[in-house]
Amino acid sequence: MKELLFSFIESYLPLKEEEKKVILDLDVFEFYKKGTILLNEGKYSNKSYFVLKGCIRAFYTIEGIEKTTEFYTEMEGIVPPSLTLGTASEFSIDCVEDCILSTSNPEMEGAIFERFPRFETLCRVISEELLAKNKSSFDNFKTSTPQQRYENLLTTRPELTQRVPQHQLASYLGITPQSMSRIRKRMSKMKERPNKANLLP
Repeated sequence: MKELLFSFIESYLPLKEEEKKVILDLDVFEFYKKGTILLNEGKYSNKSYFVLKGCIRAFYTIEGIEKTTEFYTEMEGIVPPSLTLGTASEFSIDCVEDCILSTSNPEMEGAIFERFPRFETLCRVISEELLAKNKSSFDNFKTSTPQQRYENLLTTRPELTQRVPQHQLASYLGITPQSMSRIRKRMSKMKERPNKANLLP
């Protein structure tokens, strides 16, 4: 797992052996079973999470119904806003699969930044990329139809259809499981429909 983390960091900047040793000494790797709640709505968080293996999701519970807002898979991470704002979390985070995560807290990060200032710059760049990605996803969600959202999912994150329960996937797309089933059937029929052009002599 350490090599996965090192490889991700080195896609932004090369690591020195001393820096690798410091990261390993922090003992940041943790294993979580499928279904583990990492953060409950209304609770305070002292950790951020980076996925080395597995899938976690963020979701709200509204009138007893879970509303999934995002999935995080390999080489993706989440910093709960409550961690930086010092407020109770408005959403929950759980493990959709068995996960190996790299975890950190402000004290740990502060110690690393003090010793290796360039890591702070790295974290800022990654945070800016994450914000840009989230804005793009939100804009796409607001301006697309349910079928377009599903088609976009198949294009950008097809693995989720095999890794995530269908009711969670439907919630993520902002539709009911029944609606998603109809969309899939409609798309399947469109693929099976013979191309009239091919039938011409």
